[in-house]
Amino acid sequence: MTFQTEFEFTLPQGYVDEDGNLHKDGIMRLATAADEILPLKDPRVQSNPAYLSVILLSRVITKLGTLHSINTRNIENLFIADMAYLQELYQRINENGSDVIKTVCPKCEHMFDVEVNDQGKC
Repeated sequence: MTFQTEFEFTLPQGYVDEDGNLHKDGIMRLATAADEILPLKDPRVQSNPAYLSVILLSRVITKLGTLHSINTRNIENLFIADMAYLQELYQRINENGSDVIKTVCPKCEHMFDVEVNDQGKC
């Protein structure tokens, strides 16, 4: 088994760029210590601690549709559903090291893992 450092995702709504193009598919990498520490020096975070998640996501999202690069402006313009999805994905992959949720069958109470990266696609 290889160690996975990048995780594919599909945004629930999608990012709409300045030309009206919709970008939904992307890749997020695992965060490093620098990703968590360096933004704390940013004046935008010092004046508004909630801005930390914007900077973090702009650092760890390596691909979003056909965008050439990801920056804080892209993250600022995400729909709330997409922002919440990415924050939850960030937490899940950086705490668990995978995009898997442990769950329990409500009928038989059997525990099993569900991989979430496909968002229910067949």
